[in-house]
Amino acid sequence: MSLQPSSSVSPAKAKVLQKRPDDVVIVSAVRTAITKARKGGFKDTHPELLLSHVLRAAYTSVNLDPKLIEDISVGNVLPAGGGAGAARMAALHAGIPVTTSLNTVNRQCSSGLTSVNQIANEIRAGEIDIGIGAGVESMTMGYGPAGIPASYSPEVLSNPLAEECLLPMGLTSEAVASDFSVSRLDQDAFAAASFQKAAAAQKAGKFTAEILPVKAKVLVKGKNGEEEEREVLVDADDGIREGVTKESLAKLKPAFTKEGSTHAGNASQVSDGAAAVLLARRDVAERLGLPIKGKFVLAQTVGVPPRIMGVGPAYAIPKVLEKTGLSKDDIDFFEINEAFASQALYSVRELGLPAEKVNVHGGAIAIGHPLGCTGSRQIATGLNIAKQYGARVFVTSMCIGSGMGMAAVFVSEQ
Repeated sequence: MSLQPSSSVSPAKAKVLQKRPDDVVIVSAVRTAITKARKGGFKDTHPELLLSHVLRAAYTSVNLDPKLIEDISVGNVLPAGGGAGAARMAALHAGIPVTTSLNTVNRQCSSGLTSVNQIANEIRAGEIDIGIGAGVESMTMGYGPAGIPASYSPEVLSNPLAEECLLPMGLTSEAVASDFSVSRLDQDAFAAASFQKAAAAQKAGKFTAEILPVKAKVLVKGKNGEEEEREVLVDADDGIREGVTKESLAKLKPAFTKEGSTHAGNASQVSDGAAAVLLARRDVAERLGLPIKGKFVLAQTVGVPPRIMGVGPAYAIPKVLEKTGLSKDDIDFFEINEAFASQALYSVRELGLPAEKVNVHGGAIAIGHPLGCTGSRQIATGLNIAKQYGARVFVTSMCIGSGMGMAAVFVSEQ
């Protein structure tokens, strides 16, 4: 079913669509392809190089002098060496001058949206005129036991809610499925739909406009059994699979508990990727002759119980709609991160969202979820979808490990 944006405009929606000189506008939004961790096209590419590619593309694609970029914020959940150093290296390698400041931010799966929100608020406050919010993750290089501390404070862990923050994400998925009666069958049907939408969109070339093709070096085994380095062009998400059905997913074994319902086919993929969003104040963008793809309206965060962290979007989306005066009917479509089918489906049901308005080109179950990148990636995807279907207002949202949710409202002006 194709997305059909509403032609009716409420007073609240009309207000959001108005253009003001001090609006925070999006000048460019670009992402790499999302590739499978340890197997895909970026398995041998360091995250700082992925980040460098999208930072450079964010400003060169619109012919912006990088000296005008005043600050950069980068979402990154699994940083090597403490975080900010590698991101700063990436910015310098991308041709951005030493005078441009940078920080990294970690709000788990919303890090790439948190970075954009930070830059937008700096512009709104008059601190800067132009900045980049970005996100990057190499789960190939950063994900796994090496990043887990040897111990935590027993005093802190004596608080039951604090202890629940350590629950494996898969068990939080099982908790949502159990507490809110999200069946295995329904989860598999939701996941299959994600794969089917993504596969159809990829086959039709609908992701092409948002993806920056990147030449990457990969190590492969040669004929003599020794590793050889080859250069490949990575220009498509490699986790998307055709032919996935709820019946094929039904054959997979539960991954976290013996009687559970969460498995490799209805959970987000472990992935590598990067995305960047170039933001500016509207009057500055217009004065410089920069293109305007859309505008950032508002973002909101909310806390939820850590044990059922996946319900975050069901609380964050109403909060951002209330703050903006919008109703769910004012929103043309929703990009909700599919950490797990259990939590994404629960959120969609709880909010009463029409299926055709959610993850129009599929979600993280099919495309992948590089933790720090996703929040920025969703913006590039959302603007691309909006342009293709003539949509104006959209929402991005995600759950956040340790029990939170985040959501943001955007307007497309393409």
